[in-house]
Amino acid sequence: MGKTKPLQGQTCTYRLFGKVRAVSNRLAQESSLYLRQHAENPVHWWPWCAEAFAEAKKLNKPVLVSVGYSSCHWCHVMARESFEQSYTAELMNKHFVCIKVDREEKPEVDKLMMDAVQMIQGQGGWPLNCFCLPDGRPFFGGTYFPPEDRGQGQVPWPQLLMRVADFYHSNKNELAANADAIAKNLTHLTVAPDANGLAPTPPDLIEAAKRICENHDDTYGGFSGAPKFPNPPVIDFLLGIRATKAADNDRALATRLDAVITVTLGAMARGGLYDQIGGGFHRYCVDRDWTVPHFEKMLYDNAQLIGTYAEAWARYRDPLYLAVVEETIEWLNREMLTESGLFATSLDADTEHHEGTTYIWKPIEIVEALGEQAREFAQAYGITDQGNFEGANIPKLRGNIKEREKFKRAREKLLRIREQRPQPLRDDKILLGWNALVIKNLAKAGWIFGRKDWVKLAAAAENSLWKNLAHESRGEINLFTTWYKDKASGEGIMTNYASLAEAELALGAYADWGLGTQHTDYLGRAKKILEAVEIKFRDPHAVGYFMVSENREDLSVRQKDWFDNAVPSGNSMLLQAYAQLEVLSEETIHSKHFSDLSKAYGGLVKNVPHGVAHALDAFTRQATGWVVVKYQRADLLDQLHEKITGVSGTNSPTKAYRPLILRPDDSVVGFQICIGKSCLNPTESVEIASDFIS
Repeated sequence: MGKTKPLQGQTCTYRLFGKVRAVSNRLAQESSLYLRQHAENPVHWWPWCAEAFAEAKKLNKPVLVSVGYSSCHWCHVMARESFEQSYTAELMNKHFVCIKVDREEKPEVDKLMMDAVQMIQGQGGWPLNCFCLPDGRPFFGGTYFPPEDRGQGQVPWPQLLMRVADFYHSNKNELAANADAIAKNLTHLTVAPDANGLAPTPPDLIEAAKRICENHDDTYGGFSGAPKFPNPPVIDFLLGIRATKAADNDRALATRLDAVITVTLGAMARGGLYDQIGGGFHRYCVDRDWTVPHFEKMLYDNAQLIGTYAEAWARYRDPLYLAVVEETIEWLNREMLTESGLFATSLDADTEHHEGTTYIWKPIEIVEALGEQAREFAQAYGITDQGNFEGANIPKLRGNIKEREKFKRAREKLLRIREQRPQPLRDDKILLGWNALVIKNLAKAGWIFGRKDWVKLAAAAENSLWKNLAHESRGEINLFTTWYKDKASGEGIMTNYASLAEAELALGAYADWGLGTQHTDYLGRAKKILEAVEIKFRDPHAVGYFMVSENREDLSVRQKDWFDNAVPSGNSMLLQAYAQLEVLSEETIHSKHFSDLSKAYGGLVKNVPHGVAHALDAFTRQATGWVVVKYQRADLLDQLHEKITGVSGTNSPTKAYRPLILRPDDSVVGFQICIGKSCLNPTESVEIASDFIS
C-alpha cells in the first residue's frame, strides 16, 4: 500500500464575527441534508476532513465513519434509536472520533468503506458503519445495529462500541495488521477482475445476454428474488442485443429477449415500484411481485428509466411505456426541478417518521374522493379492505391500458388530494453526476417522442451545470460534485466527468433538431471533459481509470470502479463516450482510448455480465455500429424525424429503430447515413434516408 500520506480535505472549523468558533457537532453548515439532519445529535460528529483524522491521532482514538443518505429509512431508524440518545452518544464521543458521510456527496468514500465492510461481513448496505484506524484504514464494520439485544443475532450498538474500543487499545498491532490486509485487498480490487487483455467479441455479447436472461423471473419480471431493484443498464443492453442482426436471425433468441424485456418493464410500470398516482419510480420493492416499494424516490433511478422506457417504446410501441415516460418527466418538473434549472437529489422514504404514508390509500378515502367511480377504480388498481401494506393500499395497475386512460382524471384528483397530506422531505442539494443522467435521457426521450420541450429542458439543465459546477482554467476543465445554496463543493470524481461527457454527447446528438442551429458546442465540451479525464484519472501503469485524482490524499486506497451499481460505473460510461467519439470525430485518439479500456472487460463480460451491463451496451453499439445521420439542411430534420419515429402529434406504429446521432455536415447534399465507419451514398430524399435507418 505504501506509506500513508497526510490527510488533506475541507476545513472543519467555522468563523463567526471574525473569530474561529469551536463547536461540538460540526454539521449544521454542511451542504448535505443528511449531515444537517444529524446536526442536533449529541454525538460530536465531524464531516469528512483532515482535521477529524488529526484529532483521532492526537487523542489516540479509532475513527467511526458512519455513511448514509437523507432518504434512507433505516438510516433514520438508527439515528433515532442510537445517535439521538445521550447515553449512546456519550460512548461514541468518549471512545471514537465520529465522522458522518453522505454517500451521495462522497461516493468515493462510500465505496471504500462499503468494499471494506463487504470484505469483512460478506454483505453491505446503509446505514454503513465502518471503524478505522486514525490514518483512515478500515479494520471492522457493519450496517444497521440495534440499540439493544433483540434476539436476532445482532450485537447491540453500545456493546459493539465498547468491544471495538477495548480491542483497539489492547490489540492495536492486530488491528493494524488486519487493516493492512484489508487495504491490500482493496488495492488488488483496482485490477480489472479476470482481465485477459482481450476485448469482448460479438459472440461474447450474445452469450452475456443469454446468461442475463437465464436469471430472469419469468413470472414477475426482474432479475432476482426479493428485494427487487430496477436495473436500467441491463435492459438497455438487452435492447441493444435485440436490435442486432444476430437476434433478427435467431428467432429463439429474439423471442426470449422480447419476453424478458417486456415482462420486466411491464411489471415495474404496473406495480408498486411505479407511483401510479403521481408518476416516478421508487427505489426498489421488498417483495418478488413488485408490490411494496421502499418509498424513497431517487433522481438517478428516474433519470435512467426515462431513457430505458423511451428506447423500449421505440421498439415495442407499448403505450404504457409512453405514459410512464411522460408522467415521470411531469413528476420531475413538478417535484424535483429547482429554481436553478437543475434537479434535486431525492425524496425521503418517510413522512413524519412513518414510511410511505404519503402514498398509501384506504378504500374509504377512494370512495370519498371518487364517489360512484370508486368501485371501478378500486378493481383496476387493486384497492381492497385488507390492503397490501399495513392495512392500507399501494395502487397497482390490474386493468389494461385503456382502463388506465379511463381513470386519468381520477388519478389527477387523487394526486391533488394527496398533495394536501404531509409530504416527504426533499433533499435539495444538486449532484452533478445525477443531473447529467437526467440531461442525457431527457435528450434521448425528447427525440424518440418528438418532444423538443424535453430537449430544451435538458439544455437548460446542462447550461446551469456548466455555469455552477464547472470551471475552466488554462484550458483544463475542473468539475465539482455538489451545488447547494449557490455554492459548489467537492472535487469532482471520475464518474462526474464521464457522466457529463455522456450528457454532452446526447445533447449534441439532437441539438440541431431540438434547439435549432444556435446552440452550445456540446461535442467540443465532451472532448474537453475527456481530455481532463486522461490527465486526472488515467492509470499510467495499468488499464482503467481511478475514481479520484492523484492529489486526493484523504483516502487510504485509490480505487477503480468496474461494476455498475445504482448508477453505471465511471469506466463503463467512459466506454460509451469514447465509442461515440470514435464515429463523431476524426481524431484517432478516441478509438485508441476505447480499445485500451476494452481490454479490461474480456473476463468481466464472461463471468459477471449483469454487473457490467452499461459497458456491454457500449460494446454492442460499437460492434453493430452507431447510426449517424449527416445532413446539410436542418429544416428537413422534422420530416426525417416523423418518417423514422412515426411521431407527428400521434404515435402511429412503424418499424422498430434505435436512437441515432444527428451530425451537421456542409459537404453532404441532403442526407448521408453512416453505420459505424461505413457510409451509404448521400440522398436528398427524406423517405430513402428513413428507410436506411428503420
